[in-house]
Amino acid sequence: MISKKATAILVYGRPLLVFAGMLCAIGVMWNRSPVLYTLGVTLLFISMTFDLVDGWFAARFQPHPTLAQLADRIMDKLVYSIIFPLIAVGIMWRLVNLSPHYSRIELLHAIFVLLMCIAVLVRDNFASFMRNFAIRQGQEPEPSEFTRLRTIVAAPVSALLYAHAFYVPEIPNGPATSKLYVWISWLGNLPVRGLFFIEILFFIITFGSIAAYCRKYGNYCLDDLCLDDEVLRRRILSFFPNALTVMNAMMGLLAVFFAYEWRFREAFMLLIGAAMFDKLDGAVARRLGLTTPLPEAVDRPLPKINVGGVMDDLADGVSFCIVPAWMFYIAFSGIQDPFIHKIAAGPIAVFYALMGIIRLIYFTLDKSPIPGFFKGMPTPAAALFVTAPLIMLSQAAQSAPDWVPFWGIFCAALMVFNAIIMNLYPIHYLHLGRFMSRQPWFARCTLLLLFVFVFTPYLGHFAFCYGFLYLLSPLVTWRIAPDVAEKETRNSGPGDQR
Repeated sequence: MISKKATAILVYGRPLLVFAGMLCAIGVMWNRSPVLYTLGVTLLFISMTFDLVDGWFAARFQPHPTLAQLADRIMDKLVYSIIFPLIAVGIMWRLVNLSPHYSRIELLHAIFVLLMCIAVLVRDNFASFMRNFAIRQGQEPEPSEFTRLRTIVAAPVSALLYAHAFYVPEIPNGPATSKLYVWISWLGNLPVRGLFFIEILFFIITFGSIAAYCRKYGNYCLDDLCLDDEVLRRRILSFFPNALTVMNAMMGLLAVFFAYEWRFREAFMLLIGAAMFDKLDGAVARRLGLTTPLPEAVDRPLPKINVGGVMDDLADGVSFCIVPAWMFYIAFSGIQDPFIHKIAAGPIAVFYALMGIIRLIYFTLDKSPIPGFFKGMPTPAAALFVTAPLIMLSQAAQSAPDWVPFWGIFCAALMVFNAIIMNLYPIHYLHLGRFMSRQPWFARCTLLLLFVFVFTPYLGHFAFCYGFLYLLSPLVTWRIAPDVAEKETRNSGPGDQR
């Protein structure tokens, strides 16, 4: 009986806590009470604790674990429907009331939080839609890596943003002064740079979760919608990889905006997100069967132009050719150093962008591709490799001016070198995304190291070392057979991929 009551409290208590937190937030906006702020943040952190353990209780305690899991999902939807719109409003309220002379980066942060909150709600509704179709087809939904990761991250992120959005400074030695307020108030004063790191990671995880649902349950829902019309089926399915391709380009353009604000660490993280979407769009297309030809029984001719392929090339050209060159030019233009101004940043940036576009054209027109390998360094890897030292250059410009000439020469030489290495087609590079899919331990270790270094001043050093190892990888990976290199999972065969 104790376990049943505990499960009921954990599952059904969260909406009440979040609703009470919403009332506290309304009170904070009305009279700026530090007491209500402290109480609201405390309620949100209690709700976060419940969210991290209620699923475990619901899955293991009798007599109705399935019903408890369903209730857990419903409570999640209800909680997120309250807290994330509330956070979007709170961020705007803080921007207008507590910092009326806000900077452009603060405004950009408020807009980004709004987009993130919308993405969370869209993801939850889409996940419910896909699960329902899977259950109707007799498929028991299983949690994926992205789903579990998003569930673990969503509650802490919402509590953190709540503490930041509704923060109100208290009068020293006022009536509400307490150790709890002192401990909580530092969350409201976190720098925007640290919040951007957390929000970008959560944004990427959210869209990765959407892609995972498309990849796992896409075929089930369309079996009921298309009624054996294969052409209609493919037109509907093509929306999902195309949406991921658009997200690839959007992440690249967002990286440029962050670079203009001299936030090269955040811009680099967005390029990582663009590379992830570039991997997912192809994987989703192959998983949904969009890369195989239509059956001969369908008498409708295939279009001469593959819209999905054109969109993918355009997105790659923007995110991995134009954006790195643009970021390079922004970095060199923003440094007031006579030596840096002598470096021909503009011609180098144009040279890199053109060579990257030539690399994409060759990849599209290549008549004899090697499965699982790239001829020349792929553009996503090259983009991450050349933008990593820009982080060190920006750090040197702010805190160590004596190192600016060194990092300037280093970044310029690396841009030229990568522009050439992308087009050395006799050198074959392993498809790193598929290798991570075949070796989950490698992907987990990479994400763990990235998460550790992202909160240190050595993110650029780690990323450069990682790219340098990939640059030398053909010395080892040339021994891998193409039929093994093209696999996307451990158990898939060479015939499973295009």
